[in-house]
Amino acid sequence: MTAVPKNIVIVGSSGAMGSAFKSVLLDRYPTAHLHCFSRNGDYPIDYKNEETFSQAADIAAKKGPLDLVIVVNGILHDNDIQPEKSLKDLSAEKFQHLFKINTITPALVAKHFLPKLHRHRPVKFAALSARVGSISDNQLGGWYAYRASKTALNMIIKNFAIEIGRQNHEAVIVSLHPGTVDSNLSKPFQKNIPDGKLFSPLFSAHKLIDVLGSLTPEDTGKCFAWDGTEIAP
Repeated sequence: MTAVPKNIVIVGSSGAMGSAFKSVLLDRYPTAHLHCFSRNGDYPIDYKNEETFSQAADIAAKKGPLDLVIVVNGILHDNDIQPEKSLKDLSAEKFQHLFKINTITPALVAKHFLPKLHRHRPVKFAALSARVGSISDNQLGGWYAYRASKTALNMIIKNFAIEIGRQNHEAVIVSLHPGTVDSNLSKPFQKNIPDGKLFSPLFSAHKLIDVLGSLTPEDTGKCFAWDGTEIAP
């Protein structure tokens, strides 16, 4: 961060990446207020009830305007859903489920948390996206619902960046690609990962906080990978 954040929020803090972000931020900014929201955390949030998003934003802002918000929610597969390999695997249920978690939830979090950002100093808002959401980078196809949900998230981030930029010219609103992280999300696909490309959650969180710290208002609305490179739309 250009300025040391005083009031920080993590939404989706109970998973592998959320827990890693919590650890890294506590270590780097020990005097900051850190609010960690998840379904079963100290600050519970019900992702099916938008009113709890509003309540969470109010709780976080009691200590003052927010400086940094990170949204970690995301899904690639679960017990009932696997990434599509071909057209025959498409279903409305898959699209609806993945868009709800990967696109709609971060958008509604932003709806309630972005207005709580400080308007008179550098602030940052980031949502975890994925490289496979890049249209220009797509050379393999497949994973229809996941790719589309992350592409849509990136567009929403761009919209947020334009709107919030009118209120605070020092705001940075971005999406972030954490790389392939050793977590439940990647477990079924780790056998195909080259050596050295499977990251621990802590490694990825450290790298992404470094990236956030390096970004300037000229970078707002874009998507960046864990190594600081910009991912093309």
